[in-house]
Amino acid sequence: MITIKDKQFEPFIHHTQIEERVEKLAEKLNKDYQGKNPILIAILNGAFMFAADLVRKLTFDHEIQFAKFSSYEGMDTTGKVKELIGVSIDVKDRDIIIVEDIIDTGTTMHSLIPKFIEKGVRSVEIATLLMKPGKLRVPLQVKYCAMEIPNEFIVGYGLDYDGLGRNYKSIYVVKES
Repeated sequence: MITIKDKQFEPFIHHTQIEERVEKLAEKLNKDYQGKNPILIAILNGAFMFAADLVRKLTFDHEIQFAKFSSYEGMDTTGKVKELIGVSIDVKDRDIIIVEDIIDTGTTMHSLIPKFIEKGVRSVEIATLLMKPGKLRVPLQVKYCAMEIPNEFIVGYGLDYDGLGRNYKSIYVVKES
């Protein structure tokens, strides 16, 4: 059990299970992107741990960039996506893999993908550690998903609660009182 601010969290996904799922996702990406040179765009802040573990397992040439968007305040989504740090390189005629920590409502990805298409990318796919299919509010194709989870609020492995809790190597779920 861990406490962050005013909430208690209990173990949810052990770090060994995360490692296994990241390995399986990397194997699928390695098969699909061998011989290509995609740009991985890791979404900050949450995806930094997942992106670091994932790229160490990739066997194909790739570049990595970081971007930052926000649609959350505390434990709730605002429904509006703000670009805080954009992608600064030319993506025209390139394969793009957006690396995300978690997809719940899908609002951020639904907003990002058309922007990349407008810039003339060859392809754009999403690689996410976690997905909450029961919380999706928009149609979204996610080709690379390590794990689907129920609609619970979680922290750890890069995921946070008001900026705290990213440092845990396992994932914890908020304990209902």
